[in-house]
Amino acid sequence: MDNKIKLREEIDDKYKWDLTTIYENDKKWEEDFKKAEKLLEKIPAYKDIFIKSSDNLLDFLSFDESLDRLINKLYYYAHLNYDSNTLSDNYKRMKDKITNLFSKYAEYTSFVTPSILKLDNNTLEKYYKDNPLLLEYRFMFDDVMRYKPHTLSEEKENMIAIFSKALDSCSKTYSTLIYSDIKFENIKDEDDNEIEFNDNVYSTLIKSKNRRVRRDAFMTLFNGYKNYKNIITDLFNGNKEAEIALAKIRNYKNAVMASLFNENINIEVYNNLVKCINDNMGVIYKYYDLKKELLGLDELHIYDTYVELIKDFGKKYSFEEAKDLALKSLSVLGDDYIKTIKRAFDERWIDVYYNKGKCTGAYSSGFYDTNPFVLLNYKGTIDDVSTLVHELGHSMHTYYSCKNNKYVYSHYEIFVAEVASTVNELLLANYMLKNSKNKNEKLSILNHIIDMFKATLYRQTMFAEFEYQMYEKKQNNESLTCDYISDCYFEILKKYFGSNVILDDLIKYEWMRIPHFYYNFYVYKYATGLSAACFIVDGILNNKENAKENYLSFLKTGGSMYPLDALKVAGVDMTDENVIKSAIKMFDKYIDEFKKEYNS
Repeated sequence: MDNKIKLREEIDDKYKWDLTTIYENDKKWEEDFKKAEKLLEKIPAYKDIFIKSSDNLLDFLSFDESLDRLINKLYYYAHLNYDSNTLSDNYKRMKDKITNLFSKYAEYTSFVTPSILKLDNNTLEKYYKDNPLLLEYRFMFDDVMRYKPHTLSEEKENMIAIFSKALDSCSKTYSTLIYSDIKFENIKDEDDNEIEFNDNVYSTLIKSKNRRVRRDAFMTLFNGYKNYKNIITDLFNGNKEAEIALAKIRNYKNAVMASLFNENINIEVYNNLVKCINDNMGVIYKYYDLKKELLGLDELHIYDTYVELIKDFGKKYSFEEAKDLALKSLSVLGDDYIKTIKRAFDERWIDVYYNKGKCTGAYSSGFYDTNPFVLLNYKGTIDDVSTLVHELGHSMHTYYSCKNNKYVYSHYEIFVAEVASTVNELLLANYMLKNSKNKNEKLSILNHIIDMFKATLYRQTMFAEFEYQMYEKKQNNESLTCDYISDCYFEILKKYFGSNVILDDLIKYEWMRIPHFYYNFYVYKYATGLSAACFIVDGILNNKENAKENYLSFLKTGGSMYPLDALKVAGVDMTDENVIKSAIKMFDKYIDEFKKEYNS
C-alpha cells in the first residue's frame, strides 16, 4: 500500500464519498442557503399565534420541519466536504456559515417548547380531534409534556439560559487544561531517545513491550496530573455543584435522575448494570491473570495491563477484502440488510483513505435527506476492518430509522447509538473466527474482542460507579477534597482489578484525566450498549425464534419510542440482569477461546 500522503484530488473517486447526492455543486448549496435565510425570518411571526388553534399548530410544525430539514441538508454537505478536506477555505467558510445559521435557528425557535408546555392535555385532545393530522405528533407532544414539572417560569428559564455558559465553564476550563496547558517532563522511549511527553504519547508508550518504558510513562503522566491536583479538584467539584444545583432548581430528585430523564431511562438500568458487574468480578480477574501469565511477569503492575497479549499480526487487508468480509459476516442479517450494505459500497457512501487535510478517526454521519455517509482512514489492519463494519452498523441504524419514520421520529437516542455498531463488530469477529485458518489471525481477533470487553463492559462500569458515588457524596454535602476523591477512586480500583494486580499509588489520580466525568452520567451507556448487542447477537447466532426479525424491527423504530421500549422490540429488557450477564458470559467465552488457541 502506498504510504505517501496524497492530496484529495489524487485519491481515486471510487474511494471517495459522492456528496453530489446532497447537492450537485456548491452553487446549488449557496442558492438553498439564501432560501433558508429568508425562511428563517418568518419564524418570529409564529410566536404568538402558533398554539392558538389546531390549524396554526399544524401549519407551524410543517413549516418548521421543512426549514429544519433544509438547514440540516445544508449542514451535512458543508461538514462532510470540510472533514474530507480541511485545507479548503471554501468549505470552512460554508461550514462556519451554516453553523451560525443553526445557532440563529435555535435562538429563533427557543419559544416553541415553552409555548407547547402552556397547553393542557384537554386542549391537545381537542386539537387532535379537530385536526387528526396532529396525531402524528402525539408522541412528541407527550414527551414535551413530561418536562412540565421540571420547567420553570419564562423569566427563570431565561435566567438559566443567561447563566448556561457560566454553568458549563468548569467543563470547558478542564478541557483547555488537559488538552493544552498541562506540561509533563520529557521521557526516554524504547531506543533511549528523549522525547516530548503528552497524553497521546502515553497512550502509545503504556503498550510498550519494554517494561521500563511503561513504568516511566505511567510515573510521568500521573506525576504530571498530580501537579495540577488542586485546580482539577476545584473544576471537578464545580462541575458537580452546577449539575446538582440545576437538578434541584428543576425539581429532580438528584443529578442522576435529571440526567436519565432526558431519555426516560429507569434508574434500575443503572443499578442493574453496576450490581451485575460487581457480582461477576471473577471474569475480569481471569483476564488479568491471563495477562500476567502470557507476559511472563512475577508481578502484574497496573502499568502492565495495557500491553497487547500477542505481537502485531501484521497482515494487511485490502479494502476489497474488507468489503468481502463485511458482506459475508453480516449476511446473517438477511437479504435486505446486505442489499443496502452493497449500496453503501456501490453508491460511494464511504470515504476510505486518508488524504492531506482529511480529519482523523472514523464516523458515520447522515440524516433524513442524505445517505448515511462513513468516514474512514483505512490502513488495512484488522482493527480497520472492524472499524468499517462498526461504522456501517451506525449507518444501517440511521438508514432504517429514516426510511421507516416520519422526520420528527427519524433520530434515535444516544442510549441505543452503539448497539447496531457493536452487533456488527461481534458478527464480524464470529465469522472470522469460524472461517480463519490462521492461528495468529484468530489470536489477533480474540485479543481485539476481549480488550473491547475489558475497556467497555468493566472499565466504563467502574467509571459509572465512581461517578455516581461522587455525586451522592456531593449531594450529601460531603467535602470532596483531592485526597478524599483519590482515595475513593483507589478503593473502586481495588475492587475492579483484584488482588493479583499491583495498584501503584499514583493510579489513584487517574480520575483526573477522564473527561467523561464532565459529561454527566454518560459512561454507563457504553456498557449497556455492549450488553444489549451481546444479547442480540447471542439470539441471532443461536437461531432464537424471531431474533433477527426483532432486531431489524428495532433498527426501524428510530425515535418513535423511548430507548428502553425500542430495545424491548429487539427482545432486550435492560432491567433484566440476564442482558448484562450475556455480555459477561461472552467475555468469559472469548478469554477461554484465546487461551485454547494460544496453547494449541
